[in-house]
Amino acid sequence: MMDRALDAILRRVGKLDRSHDIPYLAGYSQDGKTIYIDRHMPPSFRCRGRTIKTDAFLILHEEVEKTLIDQLGLHYLHAHQIATRAEQAAVRAAGITWRDYDRFMQKYVKAIGDERLAKVPADLDTKPYRDEHDLDLLRRMMASIERGEMPPGHRREKLRQMIKQSMAELNARRVARGLRKISSRKPLT
Repeated sequence: MMDRALDAILRRVGKLDRSHDIPYLAGYSQDGKTIYIDRHMPPSFRCRGRTIKTDAFLILHEEVEKTLIDQLGLHYLHAHQIATRAEQAAVRAAGITWRDYDRFMQKYVKAIGDERLAKVPADLDTKPYRDEHDLDLLRRMMASIERGEMPPGHRREKLRQMIKQSMAELNARRVARGLRKISSRKPLT
């Protein structure tokens, strides 16, 4: 049953892009038509004598997460938890232990999370990075844009506006919760 559900979701994906730097390993475009997987993430790993392809599980996670946020209005953290449970169920249904799969993934999440973001897609949906713990990530994305490190054909000003909007929304949520605004260490002019 899980394999049929996974197949249906994979058929729905418009485009898979593995040519960019994606914070936290994978993400999606604002319109949901493109799933991004970080360019450094291997498409498979070896485990207990088997080659395990990972793209399908990451696509499932991103599709579920994006749908829950856009269609049901869930907060990112709630959508992420549900998407992780769906990913976990699909991994187990494929005969892979979650522990083995997650151990492999975490190696790359850490390495990719620490790298310099040199090639961020212009239409990457930034909702998942708007959590207050991701302010540093938004700053690094902005610094990459300011250095001119972005894919050819993308407009710097559009990217800057997206990041600034994300930071403004983050601060609005903080103020609504009675918390102080977070100022950027580097001015976002």
